[in-house]
Amino acid sequence: MGNLLTINGGKPLEGRVTVRGAKNLVPKAMVASLLGSKPSVLRNVPEIRDVEIVTGLLSVHGVKVTKDPETGDLSLDPAATKSATSSEIDAHAGDSRIPILFCGPLMHSIGEAFIPDLGGCKIGDRPIDFHLTVLRSFGAVVEKRPGGIHISAPKGLTGAKLELPYPSVGATEQVLLTAVKAEGITELKGAAVEPEIHDLIHILQKMGAIITVQTDRTIRIEGVDQLTGFNHRAIPDRNESASWASAALVTQGDIYVEGAIQRDLTAFLNTYRKIGGEFEVDDDGIRFWHGGGRLKPLVLETNVHPGFMTDWQQPLVVALTQAEGVSIVHETVYENRFGFTDALVRMGASIQLHRECLGSVPCRFGQRNFLHSAVISGPTELHGADFDIPDLRGGFSHLIAALAAQGTSRATGIEIINRGYEKFMDKLTGLGADVELSSLGR
Repeated sequence: MGNLLTINGGKPLEGRVTVRGAKNLVPKAMVASLLGSKPSVLRNVPEIRDVEIVTGLLSVHGVKVTKDPETGDLSLDPAATKSATSSEIDAHAGDSRIPILFCGPLMHSIGEAFIPDLGGCKIGDRPIDFHLTVLRSFGAVVEKRPGGIHISAPKGLTGAKLELPYPSVGATEQVLLTAVKAEGITELKGAAVEPEIHDLIHILQKMGAIITVQTDRTIRIEGVDQLTGFNHRAIPDRNESASWASAALVTQGDIYVEGAIQRDLTAFLNTYRKIGGEFEVDDDGIRFWHGGGRLKPLVLETNVHPGFMTDWQQPLVVALTQAEGVSIVHETVYENRFGFTDALVRMGASIQLHRECLGSVPCRFGQRNFLHSAVISGPTELHGADFDIPDLRGGFSHLIAALAAQGTSRATGIEIINRGYEKFMDKLTGLGADVELSSLGR
């Protein structure tokens, strides 16, 4: 049993939305509470599925999670942390990949961890090899068992010198959450330095961690014996902010995004302006709107921060279908992120995918037979179509394409959107979208 979203397109999205804590930070901050000897308080928490998943996972591990009914703040008390059964973990984890980040904190607190077979959005391989390599380097013993992996630290965890072959956000988070209480010093080269990573470091520092971030993507962590709790307001979700900005552009609308921060959107804002979008920054957020006339084509390459983020690419591709001329997008972060364009082509977009690196710099996918470059010709008129939402950002892209298209579209798999977009349906209707959500029969 699922839901069907019916979208009647052709209306500009206009109005105001509020963006709260980042999906790519809040669940990890919740996991960090396991490291503390005292309760923690996390503020600016969004009501998204990933928060529900981590709340459940923490609860089965004995962490008391309490939500303030007025503010939405979470209190997390790890005093009674304990082991959980594989069935309990499976019941809450679903297709989330967050359980892998429980390993370091759980080994520090109870000496072992179990992670089920992991799912997640189907946008690439996203292997957990980095994570397991990191954990082994700290002295963890990794054992494959039915349904998942058991990880223990019979001799404790000790600091290590590590270098990532690619600045993986997940692997960097793993190192931080494991190294802060490991004996000795850990040095991580080739680390991810996204704003969400810095915010996680700020949280750990509040707890008593000693962490230095150097200018060459090297992070140095001095292990401490004990950490306390934290009180922290999560940074706003820059990916949701950029998504609504693209929605304004695609539908020729005008959206004020309360909570959007210019500092964390610099690369996006530059590109937005080049295409023909307009924005205005104030102390509370950013207003985004279509600048009028035809949008301009461009050549774009995704990259790790401070480059143009891969999560910004998919919604922006929809806007490029309406640009006058040929645009090229080279995806260098996830190898299979252009699968979402099939639905756009059915709607009338002209998009061709290529295995070659159509960008200024060859990337790691260039010789691996992946369709990771897109040539987009426009403008093309979009029309309604039926589609199933494949992943979080791709699904949002399908929806804003349907909102801009002439005619009616029907979308299934809408539940995926709730993983990262708070109160998504309320925001859509508040912006004037003509949408209707109904239940599918068995």
